[in-house]
Amino acid sequence: MEIKIGSRESRLAVIQSEMVIDAIKKYDESLQVSLITMKTTGDIILDKTLDKIGGKGLFVKELDKALMDERADLTVHSLKDMPMEVPAELPLLAFSKREDPRDALVLPEGESSLDPKKPIGCSSLRRKLQIAELFPDADIKPVRGNVQTRLAKLDRGEYGALVLAYAGLKRLGLEKRVSRIFSTEEILPAACQGILAVQGRAGYQVPFLADFDDEEARLAALAERSFVRTLDGGCSSPVAAYAVIEGEEIRITGFYVDEEERTYRDTLVGDKREGENLGRQLALRMKRGSKDDR
Repeated sequence: MEIKIGSRESRLAVIQSEMVIDAIKKYDESLQVSLITMKTTGDIILDKTLDKIGGKGLFVKELDKALMDERADLTVHSLKDMPMEVPAELPLLAFSKREDPRDALVLPEGESSLDPKKPIGCSSLRRKLQIAELFPDADIKPVRGNVQTRLAKLDRGEYGALVLAYAGLKRLGLEKRVSRIFSTEEILPAACQGILAVQGRAGYQVPFLADFDDEEARLAALAERSFVRTLDGGCSSPVAAYAVIEGEEIRITGFYVDEEERTYRDTLVGDKREGENLGRQLALRMKRGSKDDR
């Protein structure tokens, strides 16, 4: 049996796809697995923020087409980069165990302190608003590109620091570049940060991913995506969600910003199997609360 894995061509995307390939090989060494890489529209257009060019869908459009054309059997994504709605014919089939979901501060190579004269670079309004609370005097500017591209801009002196997902830095072996790891109380992560998703065609069976698929990550992801979807949050929307499984319960915390840029943060706890419903309830409660404050 041959399995074709589709991936973005960045180093991080390839490493993440190789994690899936390793899991498949561990299940059955006789399976033939090949990797097909491609550049997505989101990887090509780097001079505009995602909200100006179409949002998260630009990172999956080409990969979705490869699945539909059967050039790929499965595709691997950072789940935080996926749209909140996926086509019924291309379901999410497996979720990885969650890597550390926190955000991290990265300084230029060789520096030990933040240069207040240079901007902090980040890729989303979610990060920008929360960073502004931690560094009220900082100039915060958008930065695009894969991790290596962003680090190159940082080391050239274009930025005084970057805020990046710690999970990606760990997978790239770049933990030594990290100056500070923000707690989830300081910066609430993007929904599903640290979780990989394997997508495929409806009906395509993946018994070889039984050990890769993680139930706790799946439950957390469904809850977080439900929260963001209820608030119509996209890649650049100032919405965040983080769910933690504690025994039979799930604790989901949401971050929401209203039209007047007032920030709201709230938590809901319930049965872990009701995560999607809890995420929706939390989103609606926070949205009502913001309206009541006007």
